[in-house]
Amino acid sequence: MKLNFPEYNFKVKTIENANYVFDIIRKKYVLLTPEEWVRQHLIYYLIHEKKYPASLISIEKGLTVNGLKKRFDLLVFDKTGKPQLLAECKAPEIKLTQKVFDQIANYNMKFKVKFLLVTNGLQHSMCEFEDDFKSYKFIKEVPEF
Repeated sequence: MKLNFPEYNFKVKTIENANYVFDIIRKKYVLLTPEEWVRQHLIYYLIHEKKYPASLISIEKGLTVNGLKKRFDLLVFDKTGKPQLLAECKAPEIKLTQKVFDQIANYNMKFKVKFLLVTNGLQHSMCEFEDDFKSYKFIKEVPEF
């Protein structure tokens, strides 16, 4: 499916009638779901267009929010190791509703990142928090690293 990202060349292979894409962050092939397709585009976009070092990107790690075990989609650190950008990827057919924004906002209670990004590959919504984390503004694009 064509997404609202530049086109990239991904390594894709088929195993037992299922497609897998090579994840350059996790350094392995992962099942190519619609959500994964969006996540892989975002990874390439951050690395190739916005110059984020691959070594500072973390994918699908666990966290605990309000006593519940969750998994974030993508977290980018700055050069000092401080979380800087948190992204939530949804499949293209999933609408970016308030529920999606609430999900990433809950995750950010733990990380306190400056930038939040929600994307379904077709639409992207990004906000930047003020230093006090009490207010934010929507911004048009991901800042350069």
